[in-house]
Amino acid sequence: MDTLKQKFFEKSTAVKKELKAFLAENGQQKIADVNISQVAGGARGITMLLWEPSLLDADEGIRFRGYSIPELREKLPKGDGDEPLPEGLFWLLLAGEIPTDKEVAWLSKEWNKRSVVPPQTFKVLDGLSPDTHPMTQFIIAITTMQVDSVFSQRYAEGLSKDDYWDAAYEDTMNLIARLPRVAAYIYRRSYHNGGHIAPSPNLDWAANLAHMLGNSKTEGFKKLMRLYLTIHADHEGGNASAHTTHLVGSTLSDPYLSFAAGMAALAGPLHGLANQEVIKWIFEMVEAIGTRKPTASQISAYVKQTLAEGKVVPGYGHAVLRKPDPRFIAQKQFAERNIKDDDFINVVWKVFEVVPPILEGLGKVKNPWPNVDAHSGAILVHYGLTEYSFYTVLFGVSRALGVLASLCWARALGLPLERPKSITLQALKKVVEERKAVPVN
Repeated sequence: MDTLKQKFFEKSTAVKKELKAFLAENGQQKIADVNISQVAGGARGITMLLWEPSLLDADEGIRFRGYSIPELREKLPKGDGDEPLPEGLFWLLLAGEIPTDKEVAWLSKEWNKRSVVPPQTFKVLDGLSPDTHPMTQFIIAITTMQVDSVFSQRYAEGLSKDDYWDAAYEDTMNLIARLPRVAAYIYRRSYHNGGHIAPSPNLDWAANLAHMLGNSKTEGFKKLMRLYLTIHADHEGGNASAHTTHLVGSTLSDPYLSFAAGMAALAGPLHGLANQEVIKWIFEMVEAIGTRKPTASQISAYVKQTLAEGKVVPGYGHAVLRKPDPRFIAQKQFAERNIKDDDFINVVWKVFEVVPPILEGLGKVKNPWPNVDAHSGAILVHYGLTEYSFYTVLFGVSRALGVLASLCWARALGLPLERPKSITLQALKKVVEERKAVPVN
């Protein structure tokens, strides 16, 4: 058993025992009152899902195993530069501890060893029109690799429940290892006439992705990919892609099918696809104003026009956060250190100054602050990745770290099939009528 697998087994076994004892003593306690608006409003805010890797706080933002993004940028092992390696974050999410440089170096090599993509995946992708949306290609590619699922094969042979985690771990490691190669293949065939770039066995996971995408500003792009793939990795379990992966996994679908389902959720305009909407809106604004260096007053007028047309300002607002997204701040700090003279970067910063006061003035917006999507596109454009329909694939590669780590935990803890109770509108009306009929003392 490899070192990471051993650490995960020991940690998850201890937590499984702790969880069982906790539920036996406290399982009937109420932690949230559910009202009818929550029932009809997409279950928003209802605490009902166990998710180990991360926790999102409305004021503090995301914490990975208790660590904030600034703390992770300081404590996680670095690549050739000052940004953390995503391998270190995955180790933290799975094992619950900050890894050493040696442990992260082992994981980089392990993922390189497991990164060979089966030939049928490339054959299926090559059979698709290059105009097929990159996320559609990504989901299809993931499902073509399911034939190699260790979990599926061992389950068919009579896998013990106590070993579900082991098979899920193997699938998780193999799938994460392959994703950069798959993503880069989709990018090169869609936008660069199939001029593919072979992976480099000497690069870390994120740097290899940057290398295979192809970029004239390679070193800076490698740094960006390390940061990008770290900060997009997880955002607790309630968001659509995470919850979908968890839900499908709870049926004992293997990690390939579970992750593919999660990516179908990420592709929605109200979720991961929003990152391409932001840069598209900025491009349209710059074109409408007629300059790549608009003034704050020009941006303000365009924002007000956008709102007057009944549209939203993409990249602003969040279902949970009530402050600027720490992931936005991390990207802003990266840009300040590396590319502060870029025109589109400066447009993003001016929008950051202009939009919150306007949204606050409407009196209807709970969170007028930027989310993670507000900044990522402008940085990617600077490094030559202007094809914004591909951005959600990058998001998906990163999100694999969090949702698949959680899937391993779900199998290790023996979490059950997720099956919430639904209710009809007529039944809801009956509940209200019956409560009204009860005399008030």
